[in-house]
Amino acid sequence: MGTVETTQFITVTERAASKVRALIAEESEDEVSVLRIAVQGGGCSGFQYALGFDRGPQDGDHELNMHGITIVVDPFSVPYLQGASIDYLDSITESGFKIDNPNVSSACGCGTSFQVEDGDEHEHGAADSSGGGCGSGCGSH
Repeated sequence: MGTVETTQFITVTERAASKVRALIAEESEDEVSVLRIAVQGGGCSGFQYALGFDRGPQDGDHELNMHGITIVVDPFSVPYLQGASIDYLDSITESGFKIDNPNVSSACGCGTSFQVEDGDEHEHGAADSSGGGCGSGCGSH
């Protein structure tokens, strides 16, 4: 089937793209060439993000090019990431990739897992991610 070229449904800031380029440069050239973003089942709120590097797109992946990096997203994850933005924070209080996702209806206090409104997931947490954890240890890192 091949990869699917799509219009932009996710935004990556220049700062995040710069960090991705630096991380890819640290890897062996034949090992990785794209940033893979996925939504997976799991975490205390139902879903969690997975960001990692891959050798290239797989059949059915949606592929985007932004700020000099290639981003691939599997077809399952695309609806959950519609309108999301990814930034990279590097400050005294916070460091790492941050995903701002308008589809999230509730999230664990630490922000690593989330829930969307579809009625199939159990209720958990407040409607925002400002809580202090979810009771499964994720609020303690």
